[in-house]
Amino acid sequence: VQLQASGGGLVQAGGSLRLSCAASGSIQSIDGLGWYRQAPGKQRELVAIVSSDGSTKYADSVKGRFAISRDTAKNTVYLQMNRLELEDTAVYYCHAEGDWILGTYRYLGIWGRGTQVTVSS
Repeated sequence: VQLQASGGGLVQAGGSLRLSCAASGSIQSIDGLGWYRQAPGKQRELVAIVSSDGSTKYADSVKGRFAISRDTAKNTVYLQMNRLELEDTAVYYCHAEGDWILGTYRYLGIWGRGTQVTVSS
């Protein structure tokens, strides 16, 4: 599976963007589809992750503003970002942690190319 992120851009503070991560294959069995980001001079950090059972987890800094979702019919995971702040400026990456095959978990560790999000004042 390959991942392709898109939807980044320049937006004013308080605005919204929706990122998309399209997979080249089925995401039905993939567990831990997530979005990470890396700002200049900082380490890559987890933004949000959705498990195969639909449960989600968010970084404290984005709770209540961002929403992650997965569409298995379109093999795509989304990140809806609302009320964007200057501190959200970063390159955003999608990531597939692993998948379940016949009840066995397999680590994948697949990264997509990043998409730049720039929030201006």
